[in-house]
Amino acid sequence: NTSTSTTSSALLSRLQQLQCHFTWDLDLDVDLETLSTRLQIDIDFHQRQHEGESCTYSLLAYVRHLKDQREEALSLLNQSEKTIRERYGDESEKRLIVTYGDMAWLKYHDGDFAQSQSYCQRIEDILVKYPTGSSGSLLPEVYGEQGWAYFKVSRSSISKAIDCFRKALEVQPHDTEWNAGYAVVLFCGEQVTTKQLRFALEINPNNAALQCMLAMKLVAYKKYEEADDLVKKALENDPDNPHILRHSGKYLLNQVSLQLWGDQLSSFNYQLAMCYKQKKIAEQCCGPFSNTEEGKWRRCCISHLEEAVEMKPSFVRVLAELALLYAEEGDLSRAEETFKHCLEKLPELKEKRVCLIIHQYYGDFLHYHIKNEAQAIAHYKEVSYVLYKLSVNTNSWDELKQIADRRLAKNWGDGEALALLGQVARAEGDRKRAAFFYEKALNCDKDNEEYLSALCELRLELQ
Repeated sequence: NTSTSTTSSALLSRLQQLQCHFTWDLDLDVDLETLSTRLQIDIDFHQRQHEGESCTYSLLAYVRHLKDQREEALSLLNQSEKTIRERYGDESEKRLIVTYGDMAWLKYHDGDFAQSQSYCQRIEDILVKYPTGSSGSLLPEVYGEQGWAYFKVSRSSISKAIDCFRKALEVQPHDTEWNAGYAVVLFCGEQVTTKQLRFALEINPNNAALQCMLAMKLVAYKKYEEADDLVKKALENDPDNPHILRHSGKYLLNQVSLQLWGDQLSSFNYQLAMCYKQKKIAEQCCGPFSNTEEGKWRRCCISHLEEAVEMKPSFVRVLAELALLYAEEGDLSRAEETFKHCLEKLPELKEKRVCLIIHQYYGDFLHYHIKNEAQAIAHYKEVSYVLYKLSVNTNSWDELKQIADRRLAKNWGDGEALALLGQVARAEGDRKRAAFFYEKALNCDKDNEEYLSALCELRLELQ
């Protein structure tokens, strides 16, 4: 009706005046899934390095909104408010301006105009209580959060991030977070001097990211001893943080060889990813209460594999690992697309082991995630046949046996399932049992040349 339309229009005008992720015209230069993974990793590892923590919750909430995941967005904004109140106590209000702005927009999109207006009013009350002194300026807390947002969503927005932190520091020149943020974005924009990094570390001496960045800058001045010491301290301060491992890895690899830096760093990221994969597997063995930790390690693994592929796109083994992890995260379309790239590379691959890994992982994807047993069987058989010829054991035999047993439980006349058991028995060296299953399979499918050929070979071997 007319009244509702008028209310909506007036509210929208009010919302457009807010300072938050919905009004900052953020230019995302990566897809939403990649950005979500990166932000989730930042959250997973915020325990030791708090800079930009609340911004990460609210920014991830905005990304969830863009993906039409409203409940997740609301939960993250509530977590943002909780985190801010716990950390800043009586100083929380100014830090809540952006979170409340995002909440107002989220409620508006949900059609809850009353709640949206309530959040708008909360922001206006805060701004009355803490005036900026001029109509065109913002509170340093807002500049700071805006700076983190520009930095995290796009490398092309680094100049905007630098400007935001600079404005925050004009009001609060000794704030640890704004100085850390300013140093980080200057470093990533390749504008940083050691002066800003040293000052940021002076007031925040245990910041591992700043320690790694300063170390890399000191190398240019041949201050190797001080640089080495900083990297060691960084790894002591935050040993599990993937960002710190990546920064320290860059430093160490630069020390070894600049010419081979790309390939080496790609391999370094792959090895880190495999370490996180082992952590993920260990959590899977701990039962249903380990889902959060398992997800954290999986996202770390994905992040490093993506870095490895970015540096070396021909790293097909990494693509296969990445594709299966995407599937575990529930992103089946992205997994399928990544596997497609792997399969396209198969004809030109010289390493047979990598070819077999691709078939094994794609079979797992088809079997467990797509529920397409027919296609999964084809890829498992590709693996098991080659490895049988090489007298190597493989998990594919177990997969084939599980599929066959499940199908035979429903239908004892399933010729293909019986033949699969024949293939498994033959691979395990039990020719007599293999011949038995192939005979059963032929009884179900008398004209099948594959079963007949296998049976003939087995009978010759048994003589």
